[in-house]
Amino acid sequence: MSRKPRFVLPGIPQHVIQRGHNREPSFYTEDDYVRYLDDLHHAAVINHVAIHAYVLMTNHVHLLVTPAQSHSIIHMMQDTGRKYVRYINSRYKRSGSLWEGRYKASLIDSESYLLTCMRYIEMNPVRASMVTHPGEYRWSSYHSNAGFEPNPILESHPVYKRLGEASDQRQYAYRELFSHSLDKTELHAVREALNQELVLGHDDFKDKIAQMTKRQTRPGINGRPRIEENGTIYYVL
Repeated sequence: MSRKPRFVLPGIPQHVIQRGHNREPSFYTEDDYVRYLDDLHHAAVINHVAIHAYVLMTNHVHLLVTPAQSHSIIHMMQDTGRKYVRYINSRYKRSGSLWEGRYKASLIDSESYLLTCMRYIEMNPVRASMVTHPGEYRWSSYHSNAGFEPNPILESHPVYKRLGEASDQRQYAYRELFSHSLDKTELHAVREALNQELVLGHDDFKDKIAQMTKRQTRPGINGRPRIEENGTIYYVL
């Protein structure tokens, strides 16, 4: 079975997830988390990827990133994976794969869903009942985005910067976003787009990406008749 081609559009954010093989741990000690972040930071810099949010869970990783080039994310994940797997295998005297196949990614409509995706990522430890507030979990970008400590790995997205003119205003506004949880509709939309490696966004954004890439951007429409009118793609439902 052939692999689904990836969306590769420079300048448009992507939500990336990589899971441990058989859902087994990818991190065992504090040093492992630190090492992964170091490897990720280096790979992001050399491959021209801006990292806006992340969370390192016990057996998987979520990233929100924007590539500068079509190959940027692929090479970043490959470089990070190779270095980190060598480190883990050497340290724990193991061999074989650490990750469950290739990573998954969905394209993000930044104007509508970037902040939603950031909250989804940084709230993972809360949904997993590991902590009661994202600020209690060390291995995520929340501490920096919320203004508690700087993080050289991160690069603020323009949508985040529009939360306020000054950094303290942006950080306060960002913290306020976490005063309530994402609703079920938002959670479903993020998960569906990511699991099926499609597009998270409003219909006009999905139509634009479909027109640009000639690819399916919505779930559940394989094989349905397609009509193109005035540059917009419609599916017969």
